[in-house]
Amino acid sequence: MMEDVSYLTAEGLARLQEELERLKGPEREALSARLRAAIQMGDLSENADYISAKEEQGFLEGRIMDLEKTLRNVVIIDETASGRSVVNIGARITIQEGNYPSETYQVVGPKEADPKNNRISHESPIGRAVMGKSVGDTATADTPGGLIQFKILSIE
Repeated sequence: MMEDVSYLTAEGLARLQEELERLKGPEREALSARLRAAIQMGDLSENADYISAKEEQGFLEGRIMDLEKTLRNVVIIDETASGRSVVNIGARITIQEGNYPSETYQVVGPKEADPKNNRISHESPIGRAVMGKSVGDTATADTPGGLIQFKILSIE
């Protein structure tokens, strides 16, 4: 079975690799020490610190598994592709809806999407609407706020 591909920028890949190292090293060690101390306190059934540490351990191990899965099949997004004629992952696009001011976004993979910082996933409503479109094309996105129609002004 083919695992899901994770589209990441080089910066995003480095950030996830650093997080994985931190979780597998210092954070796992600190949690292990906390668990040992809680176990030495005796009766585990009513030991709040032990219960809390076990829950944290579950979250930590789950995040480690998620990061390892993400990092197994990474495709690095080419952010420097000049002369793009169509929108694809990695492109910076400027779009305009009606008479509203234009907005510029970078199209990224879902693991790096951050709409507040103008990074939208290619799987988001707007991302799906612009994929494969060219400058001057009109796209329609089915957003939670309803259908919106916008024009693609530029692709970098």
